[in-house]
Parts: sequence; C-alpha cells; structure tokens
Amino acid sequence: MQLFVAHLDRTQFHPAVYSPKDGERASQLRKLGIDTHIGSDLFSVLQKFRPHIVHVHRAGWPEPELLKPIKLAQIPCVVETNVFGRHDPSPSAKIIDRTLFVSDFCLKRFVTTNNIIATAPRYSFVYNPVDTDFFARASVSNHDFTRPVIGRISRPDPGKWSRLALEFLPILKRDIPDFQYNIIGGIPEAHDYVRVNGLADNVSFLDPVQTDTEIAGFMNDISLLAHANDTGESFGLVIAEAMACGLPVVTHPCAGLKDNAQLELVDHGVTGLVATTTDEYAAAVRYLLTHPDKAQRMGKAGQEKAARLYRAQTVTRQLETIYLELLKEKGIES
Repeated sequence: MQLFVAHLDRTQFHPAVYSPKDGERASQLRKLGIDTHIGSDLFSVLQKFRPHIVHVHRAGWPEPELLKPIKLAQIPCVVETNVFGRHDPSPSAKIIDRTLFVSDFCLKRFVTTNNIIATAPRYSFVYNPVDTDFFARASVSNHDFTRPVIGRISRPDPGKWSRLALEFLPILKRDIPDFQYNIIGGIPEAHDYVRVNGLADNVSFLDPVQTDTEIAGFMNDISLLAHANDTGESFGLVIAEAMACGLPVVTHPCAGLKDNAQLELVDHGVTGLVATTTDEYAAAVRYLLTHPDKAQRMGKAGQEKAARLYRAQTVTRQLETIYLELLKEKGIES
C-alpha cells in the first residue's frame, strides 16, 4: 500500500491513507506529503474526505467492521487487495467492485478452492510493487559472490519459519566450515538450534530493519537469500527485494493448498533454486556458494525479472488503469 500510494499520479489522484494506529510507515507517508487519518472511526474519516475510491488491503475473509463503514458512507468505488486469496461470502462484501490478488497463484487457488468463475475485470492479479529502481541503485555493482555468506530475513514469528531454514546447516558445515548465516527475525527455536548444534561461529542474529536502505545493506552483505517458510508466500516481498538486489534465492514448495507464490517468483535454475528436502536444500545452497559465476548469473536474471514485473512505477500504472476504468463505469469523471 505504501509504495502504491507513493507512486500514484498526483495529477489524477489525491491519495490519503487510513489506519487505526499510527506508526513508522505513517510518518514516512506524511514526509511524502500524503494525508494520513489515524483512529478507530473510519466512517467519520470517509465522511470528511469523501473519496471516490476506497482501496482496502485485507486477508480476504469476512471483515464487516471494515466494510460496513464504507457501505454506510456510500463510497462509489471499492477495490480490495486480497492478500491471502481467501473468500468473503458475507453480505458486506457485495460492495466490492474489484478484487485484486497479489499473485497469479492466489488468483488460481481462489478459483479452485471456491469454485468461482473469477474473470476480469471483476477479479485479476496485480503484483505487490517493489522499489526496484532504488534497490538496483543501492546494490553493490561488483557484488562478491565468492563469499560464503547466506542471508535470511523475516518477522520473528514462528509462522514465518520452516525447519529447512535450520536443518540444512550441519550438512552445509561439513563441506563449507567457514560459511556465515545472517538472520533477521530469529525465533527462540532458531537460537536453541544454533546453540545445541555448535553453530554459534557460523550464525549471526541481527536486529530488525525498518527501511529499504537497511534492507539493501543487508542484501549487499550476503551471496544468496535462503527462503524457507512452511506457510508459504502469497507473493513473497523479501524474495522480490532480494531479486531486485541481484541475488539468487533458494526456496521450497509448500504442501497442499498452502501459499506457493514463492515458486512464481523463483524460477528453478534461472533466478534461483527450488529444493524439497533438507538434503536438497543444503545442496542448493552449497552449489550457489561454490559456483559464484552461476550465482551471479541467476542473480542478474532475478534482477531483470523483478524490474520487469514488480517495478513500483509499472505496477502502479496498472492499478491506476483499474481505478480509471472503474470510475468510468460508475460515470465519475477523473
């Protein structure tokens, strides 16, 4: 949302953002000259601002407390970004004019699991925007892929982890004893695993990051991103950011109907490697660390893919087209 609103064409749109709570992102938006409305009373905000379009970002399941104020305020155009591809059959969801998924995977799973004919323009997917221009500028031009340094970044949430992210380490150490593993978002289980397996010299737990500059700094210090999350990704922002920085990514598929958009971002053998088992995961990491030319080539391919598909300016233009088409349908002049 932050990148979308920051890149909207101000000659056509006057954006503002509502959130129940204030925070670091709100201050960043205000520095860009974007109005923020903070508080619990969305209805009052809508009455005051009177937007033609309300664009909500949500999980997709029923949230009447979010949609009812929008209905009461009689907002003419309602767009949702459905982050996790869930279905909302509630009456309040009938006000939604456009549903946007954050990946083709989420759109297709939505169709499969709900037996809904999800055709455009009512349903479509628009990738999450990434500031690929910034990451390309902030990335070191002569990245040293010979350094055996792996990186992992996530929230410090057990739901964002997989045992793969830890169990490959003893296998890797047998072949590359001096490798380094930089982790942002370490959980107690990870700290315990490192201690019990004598990996303290190889693993560093780092503080959280808040800005793209800090993310780029983290990416510049590693040779590949090791992604492992048993929940999977509905898009995979950190993967896209690593690709935008010119890094290859190692990831894995998730079972059943879990999120698997990570496989939409990472093309096996092209922008990274996909592994299923612990041994395969360790082998993938080992291969990239011992074949820096291949790592560089995959990183370059990933950077080109990110710039082509996830660039914030390009994706925002796609969103603006949806807004303008919807306004035209409703008889509202932009």
